[in-house]
Amino acid sequence: MLAIILNELEEKISQLSREEQLRLIGRLAHRLREDTTNNKTIKEEFFDDRLVAMANDPAMQAELKQIGAEFAVTEADGLARL
Repeated sequence: MLAIILNELEEKISQLSREEQLRLIGRLAHRLREDTTNNKTIKEEFFDDRLVAMANDPAMQAELKQIGAEFAVTEADGLARL
């Protein structure tokens, strides 16, 4: 079924002028870049996914604990945070 639909679309697109085909490709690309469910672009979603993966990485968690321990002394100096 999908192959038939794709063939029909390809046939109809081939009947468009080159300019109309390029305009269609641009509109499709724009639509694919945007996620209409949460208004995030694909690039933003990729970044969010990578950020979650980093947060769940045991090596990253261990590194953050070590950094926190190193700064614990500095934070205990009594100076107010900005």
